[in-house]
Amino acid sequence: MAGELTAKGRATRSRIVEGAATVLREKSVAAATLEDVMARTRTSKSQLFHYFPTGKDELLLAVAQFEADRVLEDQQPYLGRLDSWEAWDEWRDVVIERYESQGDQCPLGSLFLQVGRSTPGARAIVSGLMSRWQESLEAGIRALQAADLVPGGIDAGLRAAALLAGVQGGVSILLSTGRSDHLRAALDQGIADLRGTAHALT
Repeated sequence: MAGELTAKGRATRSRIVEGAATVLREKSVAAATLEDVMARTRTSKSQLFHYFPTGKDELLLAVAQFEADRVLEDQQPYLGRLDSWEAWDEWRDVVIERYESQGDQCPLGSLFLQVGRSTPGARAIVSGLMSRWQESLEAGIRALQAADLVPGGIDAGLRAAALLAGVQGGVSILLSTGRSDHLRAALDQGIADLRGTAHALT
């Protein structure tokens, strides 16, 4: 549908998705209705179904993609320029700030509970998010290698995967307990381990 839209149509669809995201953050996903979204976005029912023909679940998946994109956008510009230890420390700080401010509420997780985490659409969104996040971390490690800050022989992909797994584990615990200790530990230890490889250069 999105590929068939005019520029004006894409703008309208984006406005609906962003408005729906705001509504769903203010209310629980289960409690929010299409009428709430229509009121917030000043959209008629016919307009809403023009852009989301199958209704609420299709809209929820679009919002889930929006929230997934926001996860990475909130880490910029730091995630896109991990070419120094200072940059890694700045990225670490913004990740912790993001998830501590979010607390034990996860908009993306709530959306997936509603539409079903195992549905093809939801799986594709999660897989895409994790792939892009890991690729950005891997690119950052390769940038450190290019700057001779870590050895060229370390497996950048493996290190990025381990760091992302640590972050996700820390976020999961934060969502369960409201505490960010484990997220902080995962980031600090992951970056410290990466720094530790620099001794092989001396």
